[in-house]
Amino acid sequence: MDPRVDRLAQILVEYSCEVGPGDHVAIYASHDAEPLVRALYRRILRAGGLPYAFQGYGVYFSYGGYDDIFFSEASDEQLKHVFRTDNMVLREFQAMIVIRSQTNTRLLSGVDAKRQQLRNQAYSELHKTYLARGAVRELKWVVTLFPNDAQAQEAEMDRQSYADFVYAACHADQAAAVASWQEVDRQQARLVDWLKGKKQVHVEGPTVDLRLSIDGRTFLNANGKVNMPDGEVYTGPVEDSVEGWIGFTYPAVRYGAEVEGVELTFERGRVVQAAASKNQEFLEKMLDTDEGSRRLGEFAVGTNHQIDRFTKNILFDEKLGGTIHLAIGSGYPETGSVNESAIHWDMICDMGPEGTITIDDELFYRGGQFLID
Repeated sequence: MDPRVDRLAQILVEYSCEVGPGDHVAIYASHDAEPLVRALYRRILRAGGLPYAFQGYGVYFSYGGYDDIFFSEASDEQLKHVFRTDNMVLREFQAMIVIRSQTNTRLLSGVDAKRQQLRNQAYSELHKTYLARGAVRELKWVVTLFPNDAQAQEAEMDRQSYADFVYAACHADQAAAVASWQEVDRQQARLVDWLKGKKQVHVEGPTVDLRLSIDGRTFLNANGKVNMPDGEVYTGPVEDSVEGWIGFTYPAVRYGAEVEGVELTFERGRVVQAAASKNQEFLEKMLDTDEGSRRLGEFAVGTNHQIDRFTKNILFDEKLGGTIHLAIGSGYPETGSVNESAIHWDMICDMGPEGTITIDDELFYRGGQFLID
């Protein structure tokens, strides 16, 4: 086995989820990720945990390859059904590891957005529970990826080059992989500490001029505990504070649909104008999911410069050094966000060499670099 697979498993079990004796640990994966699942299973047992491997339809994660059948055949009542296994994991388990390894990244591209919307709404209450338990680490969850041909094709790379890219982004190519993430944690902690008590943010760049309030909100250190790879600092902006406009550099991918050239205009925190050069109708349907889907749940700055290209995979792309991203929809309660929605959709903007973030009239960031002492 590639030793980097075992190192990734070590990071996920020992660092991200901190699995201990007696912890019930769910693994969501497909057959394509079997090498990583086997390594995780072994590492979880060594840590004293109780591993459960799930395949098939899940609340957020459905990598068994049956989703197209579910959405094409299910009645409205079946779409509204909350699976008992999802309830069990998200309400009772201590840890959850999700491995993205779809063999068809466009599996849901032909599904009516209204049916996906109905499914999201059915899971909205369980989604709140998941967020609340995650906020206090009652549920230690992490999402990662196992490289395969489908993901490599999306990134326009051969499989070996893509695998090298993935493991480098996760620091699994380093002998002291866990220590490497501990250093990321320390470096980003100083940013989060500096941001405490700040109130106003002004983002300016080639395709953005946006103002928002962070008064009373908490920035969090995305240090590899819930995403792998990781690398960002983020918060939930005050819901009615966002003013201005932003054009997103890269396609916003959701349910296999690519929405290109997205531009959003905000007034009093709400999206009042939305445009896209491709899949405009899909964008509008997602924005109309519920009351919270036209407000921001997240404002974040990417810090992982080992992720050096856009790969059409949000797990990696939102961490790109030199970018910011916004998420419409639900916010994370631990940031202070009170925005609730059935969706959380990240969209990425490249800040370019001259893009700036000014916080309380002090220059915090320019061209991908943080300027604080």
